Amino acid sequence: MNGPPAEPRRVKLIGLCCWAVAAMLLLPSAALAQKFEIKSVAEKKISQLPTGPLFWRIENFPTLAQAEAAAGPTGLAAEVAGKVWLFTLGAKGGASSGGSTVAEIGPVPPITAPEYLLRINNTGGPPGVKTPVHTHPGSETFYVLTGQLSQKSPHGESHVDAGQSMPGHGPGMPMEVSSSGTSDLNALVMFFVDATQSFSTPATMP
Repeated sequence: MNGPPAEPRRVKLIGLCCWAVAAMLLLPSAALAQKFEIKSVAEKKISQLPTGPLFWRIENFPTLAQAEAAAGPTGLAAEVAGKVWLFTLGAKGGASSGGSTVAEIGPVPPITAPEYLLRINNTGGPPGVKTPVHTHPGSETFYVLTGQLSQKSPHGESHVDAGQSMPGHGPGMPMEVSSSGTSDLNALVMFFVDATQSFSTPATMP
């Protein structure tokens, strides 16, 4: 019994090859389409700061209601990655009733402004994604949940792994933040900036 004609087999083979080439060409485009994800989860403006050197204290709570009840004038509560968090800007060594301390990061570079913005962002993405070079009118402090975060600035490049933290630079520092590990980055970023200025400004790396 004769097999199928050679011509249909050749057409089928050519079709499969074209599909494979098209799929390979689409892969770089898909990678380029991925971006560094930034989501604001809590923020507030304040006119007065606690006295002395300032630190970011990170705590976990059983419920969001408990975290919100424990939050003082410089505290922000949020639910991120299946947990309830309270972020407080204040003196070193503090503690909130009902919370368990995760990290205390600082001292935070000081600034003076008519009004201050405290903001918590949840950021990250797959390996290789990064932010544009930018500056803030204050500092950003990092705590990594999963993956690895890298921050490039004129002072060099720093890397922060899961469970680790890093205090931010002072205002006006050009920086580029990226997901530099082998798994997806998920990080908490605490901002302490001048509320009367633009939150983020495009910059160039010297």
